[in-house]
Order: sequence, then C-alpha cells, then structure tokens
Amino acid sequence: MSGSDVTPDGVRGTRPGRDATTGERAGRRRRRRGRGERPMVPEAEFSSYYGKPVLNKPTWKPLDIAGYLYLGGLAGASSLLAAGAQLTGRPASARAAKLGAAGAISLSLVALVHDLGRPGRFLNMLRVFKPTSPMSVGSWLLTGYAPLTLVAAGTDVARRYRLVGSAATAGAAVLGPAVVTYTAVLITDTAVPSWHEGHRQMPFVFAGSGASAAAGLGLICSPVGQAGPARRMAVLGAALELGAFHAMKRRMGLAAEPFEQGRARKLLRASEVLTAGGAAVAALAGRRRDRWTAAVAGAALLTGSAALRFGVFHAGVASAEDPKYTVVPQRERLQARAR
Repeated sequence: MSGSDVTPDGVRGTRPGRDATTGERAGRRRRRRGRGERPMVPEAEFSSYYGKPVLNKPTWKPLDIAGYLYLGGLAGASSLLAAGAQLTGRPASARAAKLGAAGAISLSLVALVHDLGRPGRFLNMLRVFKPTSPMSVGSWLLTGYAPLTLVAAGTDVARRYRLVGSAATAGAAVLGPAVVTYTAVLITDTAVPSWHEGHRQMPFVFAGSGASAAAGLGLICSPVGQAGPARRMAVLGAALELGAFHAMKRRMGLAAEPFEQGRARKLLRASEVLTAGGAAVAALAGRRRDRWTAAVAGAALLTGSAALRFGVFHAGVASAEDPKYTVVPQRERLQARAR
C-alpha cells in the first residue's frame, strides 16, 4: 500500500462496513475460520456512572402524595355521586356524598401542603396559569373545586340557601371528573418510567379507582334503600379500574415489571382482590337489602382503591431507581425507528 492508496474515504479497495468487524461477530467469524481467537472488543454492557441511577427518584413522601392521589379521586367521584343522588331524590345518599367530597378534598389539600412544606408554596403555584403544566392546571382546579364542595356540604347540613347549594353541587360535579383524573396526567407527565409509559391508560385506571372509592363510601354511609347509584358505580368503577390496569401493563412492556415486584406487587394484588370482591358483594347487597353486607363491600372498595394508588406510587419509585427501565426502552425505540 502506498500513500496514493489512502483516500479521504479510507484505503482504496477495502470495504470497512464489512471487513472491519469487531466484537462478538468478529470472534464468531474467526472461530469459523478455525483460528479460535477471542474478540478484541467485547459486546457493550450497560451500566450507569458509578452505579448511580439515571433518574433522580421522586422525593415525594409516600403517605402524603399517594394519599393525595387517593383522596382526590374519592372527592371528585363523590361529587358526581352526590349530584346523581340529588337529582333522583335520594337526600341521605346525596348528603353523605357531599360530606365525603368536602372531607376528602380538604384532607387531600392538607397532604399536598404537608409534602410541600408550607402553605406558601401552594399559593406560589397560583401566581401564573400555565395550560401546558399539569401541576399549574391542577392547582387552579383544586382552588375552584374545593370551595364548591364545602358550600354544597355546608348548605345541605344547614338546610339553608338551597339554590346556592344546588348550584355548588352541580359545579362540583362538573369539575369532579377532572379532579379524579388530573393526578394521573400529573404523574405520567414525569420521566418516571412506570408512570410515563402508562400515560394512555392511567387516567382510566384512576377514574375507575375513584369511582370504586366513592361507591364504597356511599355504601357505608347511605341507607340501603338509597344506595342503588352507589352499587351501580361500584360495579362499573371496578370493571373500569381492573380492565384498564391490565391493559396498561400489557402495553407498557418492560416498564410494567415494577408492578410485579416488591411492595408494589403486594399492594396491587390486594387491590385487585378487594376491588373485585367489593364489587361482587355490593351487587349481592342490593338483592339482600342488608346493611352489614353493604358496609363490608364499601370497606373493601375503599381499601382496594387506596392500595392501588399506593402500589402505583411505589412501582414508579422503584422504576426510577433501576436504570434499565429508562435505558432499555429508549434503545428499543431507537432500533425500531432505524428498522
């Protein structure tokens, strides 16, 4: 080879894309030729720098934020149940749902502020309205929704200002679905793999879970004769929650693994049993007209909904701690685009 054989594209007459093989493929080619040499460049294996995670795991307190997710869903669905019960002439059931919505959203805000550290941080989020930020939209949503639930419950208990109370009940019911599902958008808008990869189905999971919880509260607090809407909501909510959750896990691929491991697995298995069992017992309670059966069904649904939210929370934290749930799906997407 002379100097004239070297060109800007390499050595004239060679094919680097085929001849310059390295790694395991080169080793296999040499072994086929009978030489038996080991590859000079081994196959690359993924590892993060110094064993550190690729993502910083969420620093949210489990009790505060998982509780916030749960109570928000319970409140929003209870407002829908309250409006339906009021329209169909079930005053005791409507009052129980209004009180449940007001109490749940108040505790939800307390949990959020406790995690933030001080009330001023929540107020700072109201300085601007940013439609592209789930946190900003959610803060304004809670600011509008919480007073409506308090007015609806207060006027019902006081038995005064009925028109104002009816308007507040209707307003809370209009905002209720957004309150139930916006927390799903909030967590899936993060980079946490087991949350982000479920962004399509997670709002349906949370909607079903919130409906199950509200139905459970209605079954416990309403007279058996007025609990018909709660029983129907229990069955529909459980079906939506369980169906959407299993569809979400099938679609997520590798990112669904944390749902089947550790504390998250125990909580989610308990949630499935309690939610399915509670819905079945709720349907049975409608036939028997038994107060104790309805209470057992309600307790199972409330507990199952809480277990789901805590299980989803812990699965997300676990997926952020392990780099493979971030890197492997990224590589798969790149390879799919290249093909």
